Amino acid sequence: MGFPLLSFIVFTPAAGAVVLMFLRGDDAVRWTALGVTLLDLAFSIAMLAGFDATSSTMQFTEMRPWVPALGITYGLGVDGISVLFVFLTALLSWICVLASWVAIDRKVKEFMISLLVMQALMLGVFCALDLFLFYVFWEAMLIPMYLIIGVWGGEGRFYAAFKFFLYTLAGSLLFLIGVIVLYLHGGKTFDILALTAQDLPFQVQSWLFFAFLVAFAVKVPMVPVHTWLPDAHVQAPTAGSIILAGVLLKMGAYGFLRFSLPMLPAAASYYSPLMLLLSALAIVYGGLLALAQDDLKKLVAYSSISHMGFVTLGIFALNLRGLEGGILQMFNHGVTTGALFLFVGLIYERTHTRSIADYGGLMKLAPVYSVFLAMFTLSSMALPGTNSFVGELLVLSGGFAASLAAGAAAVLGALLGAAYLLGMYGNVALGQPSVGLKLKVRDVNAREMVAILPLAVFVLWVGFYPKPFLNIIDGSVQHLLAQVHAKGSGQ
Repeated sequence: MGFPLLSFIVFTPAAGAVVLMFLRGDDAVRWTALGVTLLDLAFSIAMLAGFDATSSTMQFTEMRPWVPALGITYGLGVDGISVLFVFLTALLSWICVLASWVAIDRKVKEFMISLLVMQALMLGVFCALDLFLFYVFWEAMLIPMYLIIGVWGGEGRFYAAFKFFLYTLAGSLLFLIGVIVLYLHGGKTFDILALTAQDLPFQVQSWLFFAFLVAFAVKVPMVPVHTWLPDAHVQAPTAGSIILAGVLLKMGAYGFLRFSLPMLPAAASYYSPLMLLLSALAIVYGGLLALAQDDLKKLVAYSSISHMGFVTLGIFALNLRGLEGGILQMFNHGVTTGALFLFVGLIYERTHTRSIADYGGLMKLAPVYSVFLAMFTLSSMALPGTNSFVGELLVLSGGFAASLAAGAAAVLGALLGAAYLLGMYGNVALGQPSVGLKLKVRDVNAREMVAILPLAVFVLWVGFYPKPFLNIIDGSVQHLLAQVHAKGSGQ
């Protein structure tokens, strides 16, 4: 109907951030930020309701000249691959506001402004149809995330923020060089759809593949460029960890799906065994690191490395089951791991310790908290009936079809996941609580339940009825695979 829905989705949080600048009083800032994020969620739900799952083309497109002399346009659009992540970003953002309601008690206005700006930039990444616009959103995300970690983080926040910025900036610079090369070899246009239609020489594709690989691997993160992640997660406030795990880690995998596969299909096919090897390494290595942790937040952080290894394994299996499983697992990981970081934050606010050894007996002290923690722990383990089971099953099926060794490594990673997650839950929730713990712990309140329940709904919804989610991504995935196999079969 000509309504610029995606522009409203992308820039509503930015407009909200401007409004916050003129408000006085922390409560007014909190309620306004919550209202803005809920309004953005409503726009995202409207987008999903109007999305045609039978089409593989870009929908809700907006194309306007921006810098015509350089072929730069203001282009927005979503397909079945990106639409779920626009919704996921909007879903987690208002939960982040609720999670920060009490936890952030200084410079509240500045924090909420940073959070809203971060939301706008992440949404822009998923909606951009112009490579230059995509890069602007991609690079600008570093600033609010750096501030969230560096200003409101823990004792080691300066080191963690600097390390995060350094790693991601280094990857982004390589990405910028790749963007320039792609622009020069792709007809001097930044139009993502036009660049996807180009048939670049294999040598150019190969160079670009590795330039993009470094940038995207840092964001995922893949081993060995993963070391910034545990520090960032441990030092970030709860909302920072939720948005980092729930959305920011998806940017790298989304880059593979939007650029590496459709624009560089020959290179993606040729180097898929290397990517499967790196994915298998991340799955097993991340699981082993998580198994060795005594810090609750570090355990969840290292588990993210392992779980994102399943995502990249599914993507570079280059078959329908693997790709659909990888994309669905990106969504599932945002829900489940975002929830686990929320639960770590809730218990840390009460006890001010993250050491697993300091806990025990939470089932008796906080039964509601413990029941929901069990749900998200089982989801992270990919227990049947939870969301992660569906995605992980598809990834394993596609992974074994692509490589028996990679599939076997994924199974080992799943076993490691069961070991560290069950161990964590047993130490935290079961047994006898200490006397000191009894004085500090109370069960979840109404505000916290409002943040928890939507995530619990998606754990069960995707777990028992994944068809609507798979229908959304199916057409775009089939179209993407057809592009890869048609253009990549020559190598």
